[in-house]
Amino acid sequence: MAMNPMEQFEIHRIGPAVHLFGYDVSFTNQSLFMCIVVGAVTLFFAMAVSRTKLVPGRMQSMAEISYEFVANMIRSTAGDDGLAFFPFVFSIFFFVLFSNFLGLIPFAFTVTSQIIVTFALTALVMLTVVLVGFAKHGIGFLKLFVPKAPLLLLILLVPIEIISFLTRLVSLSVRLFANMLAGHTMLAVFAGFVVALGAAGWLAPVAIGPMLMIVFIGALEMLVAFLQAYVFAVLTCIYLNEALHLHGEHH
Repeated sequence: MAMNPMEQFEIHRIGPAVHLFGYDVSFTNQSLFMCIVVGAVTLFFAMAVSRTKLVPGRMQSMAEISYEFVANMIRSTAGDDGLAFFPFVFSIFFFVLFSNFLGLIPFAFTVTSQIIVTFALTALVMLTVVLVGFAKHGIGFLKLFVPKAPLLLLILLVPIEIISFLTRLVSLSVRLFANMLAGHTMLAVFAGFVVALGAAGWLAPVAIGPMLMIVFIGALEMLVAFLQAYVFAVLTCIYLNEALHLHGEHH
């Protein structure tokens, strides 16, 4: 593991440089691991459903539990209407989940530790919300920014609602990015302590402390990896619910 804890987040070009319309679109380690994540998710579910049985095996059970888990998440937050967006939410949840877990493997690249990736995912979610809102309600979608309040208060509340909606682009993306960045940085720092103390000779026994911290933080990071994927998917469902039902409750 690199002694510089931030080195694990550096993006490196793989292969020749490629430019398109003045932009560098070269294939990088980030691109590689995004492809690996997509391939891993696809392979897992392809293998899980390739030989379905009445009494499911482990992989089929995991796939069925995953399906029910996401379906119940959508149903509880966006109602039955939200199930139309099951493929969208399901894909986002497992892309983030596999990206988070893959990043815990030593020397792997954590895709979700890059703000540009999390921002792009958030932008996709918010664009979908806006398109769904206008498709279902037309110009009436703008009522989302007009809460039920006296007219004088609306002068203040409407700008606040608009700003709150727009800041979701930042809050949703930064939450995922910051958690992945912080956790992996801590793991790298303690790993550096273990290497340094181990090479110090007589201080080698002291390395047990940082090693135990790595185990503890590693277990915590596994929990965080799941929770961040879950939070991202739940908030996606909540935003879709607002687009589908505006200020009303889902049925």
